[in-house]
Amino acid sequence: MIDNSDALVIGAGPAGSSTAILLAQAGWRVSLIEQHAYPRQKVCGECIAAGNFALLDELGIGPAVRRIAGAELKQVGWMHRDTTITADMPPCTENADRYGRALGRDVFDSLLIARARAVGVNIMQPARVRKVWGQPGQFRCEIDDLSLKGDVKSPTKATLRASIIIDAHGSWESGPQFDTAGEASHSLRLSQRASDLFAFKATFSQSALAPGLLPVVALKGGYGGMVLANEGRTTVALCLRRDALRALRAKKPGVPAGTAIEAYLQESCSGMRAALRDAKRNGSWLTVGPLRPGTRLHAIPGMFRVGNASGESHPLIGEGISMALQSSKLLVENLLGSANRVPQGPELGAAHRAYASAWRESFLPRMRLAALYAHIAMRTQLAAPVAQSLRQWPALLTTAARLAGKARPAIHPPP
Repeated sequence: MIDNSDALVIGAGPAGSSTAILLAQAGWRVSLIEQHAYPRQKVCGECIAAGNFALLDELGIGPAVRRIAGAELKQVGWMHRDTTITADMPPCTENADRYGRALGRDVFDSLLIARARAVGVNIMQPARVRKVWGQPGQFRCEIDDLSLKGDVKSPTKATLRASIIIDAHGSWESGPQFDTAGEASHSLRLSQRASDLFAFKATFSQSALAPGLLPVVALKGGYGGMVLANEGRTTVALCLRRDALRALRAKKPGVPAGTAIEAYLQESCSGMRAALRDAKRNGSWLTVGPLRPGTRLHAIPGMFRVGNASGESHPLIGEGISMALQSSKLLVENLLGSANRVPQGPELGAAHRAYASAWRESFLPRMRLAALYAHIAMRTQLAAPVAQSLRQWPALLTTAARLAGKARPAIHPPP
């Protein structure tokens, strides 16, 4: 039996690690469980908006991110077929850091978990939480330790006790079972939908993408983007609807999905083709899915969700890391506002209601805007006239980026 923790955090991505760090810095005993070994690449965003750098400083990794990340993102772009339009990225005037940067998730996540370890978080990695049962203040968590020790070939099982549970696992991953009165199982098998999104990601060296440019690529049945991150590495990412992916695979039978995706990008968009003409792909294409943007907050007493586990936006606006970092900040501020060091009884319900309200106020507007942008980008009949309008008024791109949150300061602590 592992020692008690005030909080067990499931998942060590930006949301989980940030939550663990902030709680540990406030004096909580925190355990952080991550099923993957680091460093590892991940099909997730790499753009860190300017407004987050003050929070990164609070987390203790701001200087390292500034030192390693790619060039400041000072331009935003729109690519559709043979059209490429660029405009100025709106600066964040309320921060010392006026523009965002891009940093590979392999590096960013490693910086965060190393910081969590440095502030005293108990980290189990690689390990998986299989089941959570009990009540607030006395949850028990069944954990598989996936690290191979000696000749041991099967996971070592352990049980951890925690007062509260914070779920920060990826939305497309199967999470633990929550065996409580509030929810019998965390993950249910969902029916397939033609609108389900599948995400793809690859990195390239020696691309011709201009440093500091963040373009959106409008595609039939999907959307994409690319950015120059650390070490001259260009990240290319896209989302395709299930029906569009099926049609693409039918046209290229027997071809690996990544090869088909890369060909589709270059055939569909001259800007993408020019950027990747002489580039060299680093490794294989990664894929996850289905992604289903939406809100997934729940009200199980003593359990809280952050990051993608709490709600997911269409990746088109590149606000995934912002929502991860800022949701962790919102949750921690509400947890630390109780009379007891760790909220108990009615305090937990009050903390959840306050957090859920603040979460919706902060993120629902940008999620709705992202859905609007995504539906325009995926439909040729809408993307074509938008491209025409942007050619006439490129400053509309600046306005669109501002509305999406690129110039928004980080969340301020509640009074």
